[in-house]
Parts: sequence; structure tokens; C-alpha cells
Amino acid sequence: MSKNKKPKKYLFEEVLDFLKHNSSKVFNYKQLGAAMELNSEGERLELIGVLEGLKQQGFVTENETGKYQLKQTKQYVTGTIDFTSQGTAFVVYSETDNDIYIPPYKSKNALQGDLVKVYLYSKRSGKRKEGEVVEIIKRAKTEFVGTIKINPNYAFVIPDSHKIHVDFFINSKDIKGALDGQKVLVTLKEWKTGEQNPVAAVTQVFGFPGTHKTEMNAIMAEYGLPEHFPDEVEATAKKIDTAITQKEILKRRDFRNITTFTIDPVDAKDFDDALSIQKLDNGLWEVGVHIADVTHFLQESTILDKEAVSRATSVYLVDRCIPMLPEVLSNFACSLRPNEDKYCFSAVFQLDQNADIHHQWFGKTVINSNRRFTYEEVQTIIETEEGDFKSEILLLDKLAKKLRAERTKRGSIFFDKAEVKFNLDEEGNPTGVFFKTQKDAHKLIEDFMLLANKSVAEFLGKSSNNSDTLKNQKKKDDAKNLCVYRIHDVPSDEKMQELSGFVARFGYQLNLGSKEKTAQSINKLLTDVKNKKEQGMVELLAVRSMPKAIYTTKNEGHYGLGFEYYTHFTSPIRRYPDVMVHRLLEARLSGKKYSTQEELELLCKHSSDMERTAAEAERASVKYKQVEFMKNKIGQIFDAVISGVTEWGIYAEINENKCEGMIKSRDLRGDQFNFDADNYRYVGRNTGKIYALGDSVKIKVLDADLIKKQLNFGFAYSENDSINLNSGKYTDNINYNRFNSSKNKPGSNKGGKIKNSKKRKR
Repeated sequence: MSKNKKPKKYLFEEVLDFLKHNSSKVFNYKQLGAAMELNSEGERLELIGVLEGLKQQGFVTENETGKYQLKQTKQYVTGTIDFTSQGTAFVVYSETDNDIYIPPYKSKNALQGDLVKVYLYSKRSGKRKEGEVVEIIKRAKTEFVGTIKINPNYAFVIPDSHKIHVDFFINSKDIKGALDGQKVLVTLKEWKTGEQNPVAAVTQVFGFPGTHKTEMNAIMAEYGLPEHFPDEVEATAKKIDTAITQKEILKRRDFRNITTFTIDPVDAKDFDDALSIQKLDNGLWEVGVHIADVTHFLQESTILDKEAVSRATSVYLVDRCIPMLPEVLSNFACSLRPNEDKYCFSAVFQLDQNADIHHQWFGKTVINSNRRFTYEEVQTIIETEEGDFKSEILLLDKLAKKLRAERTKRGSIFFDKAEVKFNLDEEGNPTGVFFKTQKDAHKLIEDFMLLANKSVAEFLGKSSNNSDTLKNQKKKDDAKNLCVYRIHDVPSDEKMQELSGFVARFGYQLNLGSKEKTAQSINKLLTDVKNKKEQGMVELLAVRSMPKAIYTTKNEGHYGLGFEYYTHFTSPIRRYPDVMVHRLLEARLSGKKYSTQEELELLCKHSSDMERTAAEAERASVKYKQVEFMKNKIGQIFDAVISGVTEWGIYAEINENKCEGMIKSRDLRGDQFNFDADNYRYVGRNTGKIYALGDSVKIKVLDADLIKKQLNFGFAYSENDSINLNSGKYTDNINYNRFNSSKNKPGSNKGGKIKNSKKRKR
């Protein structure tokens, strides 16, 4: 845009056009002026008048004072597109999870996750909202993993993700030496209007599918995870002065002579938290939660900090950790290794025997850990009351249980689902499966970390602070009480009603009165289903009924924990939001200022997005290893539970190893089965036989597809199973009358209920 001043009419049209192309964004006049290169004071004053005129004429809205956004008309909305494996799609266009159905061939050239503009068709009575993509505003990604199929003059790449509904056309000059059938990474070049397939180029060849190295590298590429740190980042990290100096120690509170230890997994290398404990002369117990002082070494806006921002989180695949920080920091300088002086940022509490807090202090410290414990070692001490530092550990366990009991009263929900882990050989092949479950040792650490996180959030977020930490200190510019919160919203009434309806079929009841009663009711439910056949499914659906926790500067509390204020302070080695909280806390304690709410909110959004990406990559790596683990078990029979019921088949999870596979609906034998979406089941039309969510079944492993990362099962029919065609009943060990009622008739298929949503197939 020219820097010469434009007539008001022209500026009016150009501002409106700019806002139309950025319809999902909110701008103040300064941001808008900078983006449109309006540099003079006169143009900016003119811009304010134009924005007011657009608002008065109904073109823009002013949601907050001085912040403008294009007003969404009834015909157009913007949102994120989510494809199904059949090529249809849904566009989510509001935080309330409303969506628009996009029929096949109405998605323009959009790909999974793109931000799109949608034209809304007139809604017919009784029909869901339907629309057509008219503009791709922003691509979610431009790199994709798939398998290449080579022809004499060209090639196609078939994407790994079933969410990518088209294949990529590859010109022969862009194959990059790949061989037919190999797994590759492609970069999108163009997708012209009217063309059936996007054009891409191969940028990396992983090798033939089905091998550990190929598949794990492909997963990393699919989710945009880096294989290593850039050379300049590694070089900068090696130049950091990691020495512990007397000058710096004198600035800190010294805990080196107080009993301190770490408790971590047996294979951990980065120890970012430690506990100290001592008895005070006033009769109280002083417990220190000491967190690695990452920000002492990770200076703001440096190349190291920018790389940490980009990564935002460490990622833990089944065979490796992709760290947020270089090893010199994560495993050495910042790792609280035993018998080494280490800088920390600490939250220190004085508690009585009932774990009531009488005093708290936050600040920079230096520690020297006496012992590195594993969870297993601490669990043995708790159970046997014997071992190193047994009196300290037993006391901490007692205090932790008091803190936990108080959390329970306040509505904290306790999900205790087992985590699947693998034993791997030197080649990365899975040799066994085990489950990571929480015992008292894990909960001991968790309770004190929660206490520190909650207390720091309250200290930063509340409008007034009574802590002695700020006595005699002048506070500056803390009117906003800036904090990076970890929030967890209250679940929707619809989700809770759905969960309540499901568990009622097993004889359980939920009290959905207040949010506190709902939380207590969910806890009771999770306790009642322990060791029952429906335990896994009830726990899974309870988790799925909850909103996702996110990072934000706007506090809405943490429903799952029952906390009004909550943040992440305790893992700065592996989470960037914790780094931000350390900087905010240091700024508050010193009376300085760190960042602005707008900048922090952008970092929060990025951190939440990267957390989701990391979780998806971790699940993909686990799924691959599960399939790999089962590849030599074809034909074997296992006890399982039905973990999902969909219109295209039944998911079953093997009890002994938690590997999940599908029995396709077309492979169901003995009858013609109808999918009953409302009741999570298939019902035999003639026999009345039911396959329902949560049922115990026996399955046979039919296939382990390493390329698609899928397990295919079949039901293992026994000789005791019989069909009496005369009586029209199917006899086996499943009580098929359990769900029958006048309201729940078989054969209903209302929109395709799948594993976690009646609304759409994701």
C-alpha cells in the first residue's frame, strides 16, 4: 500500500477489504495501521474515523473497546476444516464447537486443518447447517507423509493420514530418487482451481514402510518434529557459562544443608524438581518445592530462547525424547543431579501436621540434592517403612495425602488410567508391554507440584498478595496481575448428560446438580467401576466428556483439579509456559515488568497447539508399536472389551496389552446386524444378539498392518455359541436384553455415533 495519504472513500474500501481477508482476527487501530503500512499520524487518525464508520454501518464489530473485527454475516463464516475418511468435512466455527457440514466436492482446495471461509446455504427445516468452502485463508501445513507410487512419467503419493482426502501428484523431476512403495515426505507446491489433485515435490525419502527407523522418522516428519537442534543453537548452548558462582549464591536463599532429594522415573535424565524438608523451631514443617532455574541460563529473545519457543514442549515418543532444550541445559546445567550445587526457583511452605499452610515464600535458591530416588524405590519405602530418608519420605507421604483429601473435598477429579509403555530391544523392536500406573510415590510428588502450581498462580493472579515475599518491596505496574494460567473449563451439559445416560445402562448414577456435586459424582463413579469389566470404557468416556486444558492469560479456573487459580511452574525444562511463569514471578518479585498480555496470549496459543501436536505424535508412535508388537500374534485369541462402536465396525481392546483393533461391520457373522448409534451397539435383526460398548468378548487377531498402523480383529466364535433360528434368539454369554427397552429399539442409525461423538466422524 502506498505511503501517500489516500482519500477517505478509498481508505474505507481498502480497510474493509483487508478485514475481509483477515476475518478471523481482531485488530486495534495501531495493529491495523501497521499491517496496512499507514505510517503518518494523519492516516492513523483517518483510520480511526473509518473504523467508526464501518462499525456504524454494520460492517465491523467492536467486541472490546478499541478492538475491531469483520462482522460475520449470516451467509459467511470462517473456521477450521475437519475432514472424514470419506471426503466429507465439517467446519468448526466457534468455541462452542458448532459446525457446518461440507458435502464432497464442496471443500474447494482445502486440506485438513486449514482455516477456511464458508458460504452457508439456507437451512432447511430439520436439517443441519450445510455450506461450501469459498476461500482458503491459511494452510494448516504444507508438508505431508505418504507412500509413493511411481509411473513411467509421474508419481502419486498416498498420504498416511486418513484425514488427507486426496493424493498428491508428483512430476517425474520431483521424485528425488524415491523407489516405488517407499515412504516419503512431500511439500505442497500448488493446487490450482479445478484440478483434482494438488501438486507436490518429494523432499525426503524415509525408506520402505514397516521398519522401525522408517516409521518413527515418518511420524516425526508428519507432525513437524525436529530430528536435532540447528547447529547454531547447539553451538550457542555449548558456550553458556554453567558454573555455579559464589557471587550468584549470595543472591539466593541457601538450602544446601537441608535434606533434599529428587523422585523420578527410573530412566529419567532431566530432573527438574526436588523436595526438601526440615522441622522448624516453631513446630511447623518446612517443605521446599525446588524447580530448576532454567531462566538463569535461558535468556529472553536469544537464539536458544527462540528455539525453545518454537518447540514449546518436549515430546516423548516410545523410543526417544525430542527435548525442548539442548542437552547441555536439559540433562546437565538445569538437571537437579545428586551431590551437585544447582540453581533453583522455589516455592517454600510451612505446614502443620494437617498440611495447613501457615506461611509461603517464593524466590531464587541454591540446593544440593542428597539422593536421586526412583518412584519404585520410594514406593518400597512407603510400603515397608524401611530405606534411606524413610522418616522424611513417610512424613511427606502423610502430608501429601492430607493435601489430596482437601482437594477431593473441593471437587478435584481423579483420573487414574494406566499408560501403555513398551520394552524395546536395541533395534527398537517391542519385546513386551507394561502399564505405568500411579501409586503413592507418584501421587506424593504430584500433590506437592500441584500445591506449588496453585500457589504461584494465586500469588500472580490475585489482585492483592498477603505473602511475606512482597513485604517491604515496591510493586510496579502489576495492575493486570499477569499470569499464564493452565485452565480447564467446566464440561458442557450435553457431554455430561451423554455420559450420565451411558453409565446408567450399567446401573451407575451421576449427580449433575452443581459443578462440585458433578465432580464428586464422577469421582464416585471412577471408584465404583474399579476392576469391573466396564472400567476401561467408563474411564475413557469420562475423560472424553471433559474439555481440553489450555494455556491462557485469562483465568477461568481448573475444573478437573477444583482450583480457582492454577498454572504450570514445575517443569521449565520441558514446557515453555513454565518458563514464562518463572519470568513473570521473577518480574513480580523484583518489581519489574515482563512482556504484555497480548504477547503472552500468543505464546499461550502456540504452546497449547504444540502440546496437542506432541500428544498426537506420541499416540501415533504408541499405535505403531502396538501393531508391531502384535504382528507375530496373527491367529491368536485374546480376551478383550468392546471399546468403540461405529457405523463401519466395532473396536475392541485386548485386556492384557491394551492393543486396539477393529472388527469390520461386514465381517459380523450369524445375522444381519444393524448399527444402533444411540445405544453404542450392533443388534442382530433376526437373533437379537447384541454387541455393545463395554462388553467382554474374545477376539482373534487377523492382521497387523504396519503401513496403516491398524489391527484387524475378528470375533472368536466358540462351539458354545449357537443360533436357534426357530426361536429367533442367539445364545452366548452376553446378556443381550440388558439394553432392551421400549425407548431403545434396534436398528436406529441417527447420524453415525462413533467412539466419542454423535455429531460427526473425525
